[in-house]
Amino acid sequence: MAEIELSYFQKGIPVITSYRRPICLSFVACLAFLFLPAVTSADVALPKIFGDEMVLQRDKPLTIWGTADANEKVTVTIGDSSKTTSAGQNGKWSVELPSLPASKKPVPFTVQGNNKISLKNVLIGDVWICSGQSNMEWSVDRGKNPQQEIAAADHPQIRLFTVKRHKADAPVDDVTGSWAICTPASIPKFSAVGYFFGRYLQKHLDVPIGLINSSWGGTPAEYWTPKSSFENDPQLKQTSDHPHAQNVMTTPSVLYNGMIAPLAPLTIRGAIWYQGESNVPMARHYAKMFGAMITGWRREFGQGDFPFLFVQIAPWNYAGIKSWPRSGAPEVREAQLQTLALPNTGMVVTTDIGNVKDIHPKNKQEVGRRLGLAARAVAFGENIVASGPIFREMKIDGDRAILSFDHVGGGLLARGETLSHFQVAGKDKKFVDAQAKIQGDKVIVWSDAVSEPVAVRFGFSDIAEPNLFNKEGLPASPFRTD
Repeated sequence: MAEIELSYFQKGIPVITSYRRPICLSFVACLAFLFLPAVTSADVALPKIFGDEMVLQRDKPLTIWGTADANEKVTVTIGDSSKTTSAGQNGKWSVELPSLPASKKPVPFTVQGNNKISLKNVLIGDVWICSGQSNMEWSVDRGKNPQQEIAAADHPQIRLFTVKRHKADAPVDDVTGSWAICTPASIPKFSAVGYFFGRYLQKHLDVPIGLINSSWGGTPAEYWTPKSSFENDPQLKQTSDHPHAQNVMTTPSVLYNGMIAPLAPLTIRGAIWYQGESNVPMARHYAKMFGAMITGWRREFGQGDFPFLFVQIAPWNYAGIKSWPRSGAPEVREAQLQTLALPNTGMVVTTDIGNVKDIHPKNKQEVGRRLGLAARAVAFGENIVASGPIFREMKIDGDRAILSFDHVGGGLLARGETLSHFQVAGKDKKFVDAQAKIQGDKVIVWSDAVSEPVAVRFGFSDIAEPNLFNKEGLPASPFRTD
């Protein structure tokens, strides 16, 4: 047998580094090998993201690319549109076809070169990349009501693609994976957040949905940030003094290179993102990094400010991790809140659907639904309430702080007899628990211990599960005014 030498790119993951051919077992075999016909041309080929059962993006020009022999003529046909080009000296080719409307019925997709590729059962709809760490990777079979959800997952208009885990020091040309129709057989190991998001949108929009799950548990944002973001802003490399941050910065961009860069030419509707837990020990760095990551993706994809929707990390006892001398979970949530300043972004708050004893809360159904609401508002411009209350401004009236919010919707409400998790501080900057009440579309905050308030905090701790909502049932984001 052939002998394979193994190295370890990462602990426990074998990578083939060389392949030693066996010596010829017979003179006849050697002679036959010598007289094999020479290969004079290369077959035209597509990257693996193009395949049977896939969804192509509707209503946008479509970029299709691949490889062939140098100078080989290549013709791509999708539906009634066709475009011909020639491969370059490096064997790479790319074409752009006109936009197509949504189609629930398969459309012809062929690529003709020296050989012909015909993809089967290709639909036209919306394509979303689903990325992040373990809460995005978390599969349907490990979530809430798995048996019922799996049995009901018969959705021929939803298509699934999972990118195999891969780290790379430089951007690679292709990913490993294949498309599958959403069925009870294909859904169990797929991203639960991705699936429930796609299911919600498919039902609401009534168009095919393509979901590309490219996620990896336990990974910081730096791994997913393209190298160009670091080159454009050297300050991104200035991390906190935590050892975890120093270790992260030794290998930035490795997951972007291996799991996102190969997808960058693909025409998409947008991306959903659930990550931040691994950045808790270096939270002060996260606001700049997360924004740079989103901007970097948009720059590399070259499709403008496409919708980028993300999930704020849920309540959990991060302080219990002894290797982290401090917890920055509130600061990570704050950084995520600040990232809404970027255009075409949306955020899901999870303070009411987390689990302080489990960093992987099981209710991914509601996370997916809320991401779907954000998509309706951000990606499709629907005039709906898609967010819980977001702090806007504070005014001081005597010993009371008066807070105003955006996204009040039908009005503010408390789930419980009184509002919880408000704190107030005076000039001494010492925060104490405060009383709070709703007055119209504002919240009044005070404490008998603070006669001259200067700052308010809300839900600003690792495990806070506050109870301020709008009447549409969406929770307010934690915040601080100081």
